Amino acid sequence: MHTREGIPPCLRRPPVELEIVIPAVNEERRLPRTIGTTVDYLREQVWSSAVVVVDNNSVDCTNDVPDRFDSPLTRVHVIGCSERGKGAAVRRGIVTSTARFVGFLDADNATPVETLGKVLPLLQDGCAAVIASRHVDGSRFEVEESAMRRCGGWMFRRLTRLTLPDIADTQCGFKFFDGRLAREAAATCRVDGFAFDVELLARIVRAGGTVVEVPVAWTDMPGSTFSARRDGIRSMADVLRISLSR
Repeated sequence: MHTREGIPPCLRRPPVELEIVIPAVNEERRLPRTIGTTVDYLREQVWSSAVVVVDNNSVDCTNDVPDRFDSPLTRVHVIGCSERGKGAAVRRGIVTSTARFVGFLDADNATPVETLGKVLPLLQDGCAAVIASRHVDGSRFEVEESAMRRCGGWMFRRLTRLTLPDIADTQCGFKFFDGRLAREAAATCRVDGFAFDVELLARIVRAGGTVVEVPVAWTDMPGSTFSARRDGIRSMADVLRISLSR
């Protein structure tokens, strides 16, 4: 487990109640809206908070975006991650956090940040993980995915049930955790790609943690870096490996 003393000085951040990690690669266009909306929401809340953008080897100006939103009221940090993959970036953000609660949301802002209003009370009541879900009662799609992505998503969900039979949606990019438990679990994760979510949730469940899904109004945003051909097959293979690593 990472302790405050074990974090390199360049990655140390002041402890807060809630820290939000945003993995980003070449997101200079979508990131400003996401950070701006997130920071505006956080400044209206009673809990202390911060945003951490993890720049995953971007070749555009992603690294410069967070500075526009940083302020003493809500800090917006940026750190780098040389290992490629969303999972690697999220893991780096989580294990370097010292927040009581930590989680991540996607740079595309597909899930409304106001969903945190449902998430935080559940974490404060002792849930280990609270995740947004597009496939539980009360959820809705504001903008639907393409037919190809819906088909791929169905196949992926079938595979994840080998590992997490009680979770309807492991891939919605809006997940928050008890900070201590998340750091312990993330530190032992090995998947760097899009199946990282499955591995992290599996480790938390195997440690006895409770995972709660909350319904969400989700929008399929253009500009995703996920490739069905490149990432889909790899993610399914990773899920199979996770299911066999009990």
